[in-house]
Amino acid sequence: MKIWKYILGSIILLLSTFSLYTLFVQKKYGEITFAQIIDNKKFNATSFEAKKDRLPIIKIKDTVLLDAPTIKQFPELPRGCEVTSLAMLLQYKGINVGKMELAEKIPKDTTPLIKEGSNISWGHPNDGFIGDMYSYNNPGYGVYHLPIKKLAEEYMPGKVVDLTGSEFNELKTYLSLGSPVWVITNATYNSLPDSAFETWQTPRGDVNITYRLHSVLITGYDDKYVYFNDPLNGGKNKRVSTDNFIAAWEQLGRQAVTYY
Repeated sequence: MKIWKYILGSIILLLSTFSLYTLFVQKKYGEITFAQIIDNKKFNATSFEAKKDRLPIIKIKDTVLLDAPTIKQFPELPRGCEVTSLAMLLQYKGINVGKMELAEKIPKDTTPLIKEGSNISWGHPNDGFIGDMYSYNNPGYGVYHLPIKKLAEEYMPGKVVDLTGSEFNELKTYLSLGSPVWVITNATYNSLPDSAFETWQTPRGDVNITYRLHSVLITGYDDKYVYFNDPLNGGKNKRVSTDNFIAAWEQLGRQAVTYY
């Protein structure tokens, strides 16, 4: 019984000490993110104890604006915004790879398109690129974060981080570290009406899609705007109000990929 009381007391003391430390850090450094930056896992005591000797404390900067290269998707890749944005990210990292190489390598979902009245069956964008990336003369759509992450890992093994589903502040953390962030949004950079979406039946289940799908590379932010390189026209550090940009990003599933 005494042993169990000792163990329980030790646990309570440890938790109390850690809580006081956390409050101290938050008061001193403001908004922070711990070493889930390293492995993209939510903070917990086990991971903290295992990695505490190499966990950075990162202060989210008030403003960031990175000088990433700009690449246009046109004329070669009318539907290639996703791989073009990835090419910008990789080139910023110093990796010499172009959009056409990435377009060839990106996984493809070859599920046939079937239309029966208002019902549409096709592939899933998280299984690979859907349709024709090179021409509007044939049906096509795009690709989501999982194939992009898989392709990025070929060039940056062990360094790619999939932030999909995270809060926008997680993206700010990586930007504060100097890493631009690949994201899925839409071509209006604002939330879309329900009428802009349709439902497909796919081998992995139903998926809601919009043909206004777009991908950009986030390069910075400040207190009013999010800045990004736009493959649609080669725009560098374009800006959109933070609220509008986040609304569009969240509507498409908070998809984001970067590197550590």
